[in-house]
Amino acid sequence: MFSFERFMGIGEASTFSVQLRCFSPPFFQRYDTQKINELTYGGKILLPTSCLDTLVRRNIQWPMLFKLTNVNPAHQKSTHAGVLEFLAEEGRCYLPSWMMNQLSLMEGDLILVEYRSLPAATYAKFKPMSTDFYHVTNPKAMLEVELRKFACLTKGDVIAVQYNDQVFEFKVMSLKPKNAVTIIECDINIEFDAAEGYVEPEKPKENKVENQKAKEGLIKVNILKYFNLNKLINLRVI
Repeated sequence: MFSFERFMGIGEASTFSVQLRCFSPPFFQRYDTQKINELTYGGKILLPTSCLDTLVRRNIQWPMLFKLTNVNPAHQKSTHAGVLEFLAEEGRCYLPSWMMNQLSLMEGDLILVEYRSLPAATYAKFKPMSTDFYHVTNPKAMLEVELRKFACLTKGDVIAVQYNDQVFEFKVMSLKPKNAVTIIECDINIEFDAAEGYVEPEKPKENKVENQKAKEGLIKVNILKYFNLNKLINLRVI
């Protein structure tokens, strides 16, 4: 039986997938330096206009989130991303450099882009990849602000953010409720593991000799105070 809803794709789980050649941000010549930085230090990608047309026809709802997979059988690594804009040339997409590294991609390699619906994050634990993280005045607030440039997170990824012209990398150690989540308009409990290379300061060793001398000195002072007080009392009595 003919169904108008089925014909229009309404009420069905919409799907979308396409293979594209991927490139890092500097290869996109239509962006200025500021926009290149926005693409580089975030979690969103550039897709061709044709992808938007297809997504709209298939009633894909916002936020548009995607699973990205290196199709090379030697790797086949995956991550997830949002979309920044639909400005890429046909057959191309542009990924943040950290995402290229995460997927072991070279310029011009093929990736599979698939639409995904992800649950909202409730918890995330990050591991700073450098002790420079501890030099930031309010590191948790810094990361919360920079995560606004991301649409989703994937467990195991090493993401990169830029703060005060310095790049900080974080490994996503744990996520809830799933290993891939969206972080758009949700409250997340953020925690940190110790930074890579961090060594906890040693507690100062107790110096028994110095402690004993200090105790003996305190005893002598108390004895002198006692005798001086007695002398003062005796003088007053006389």
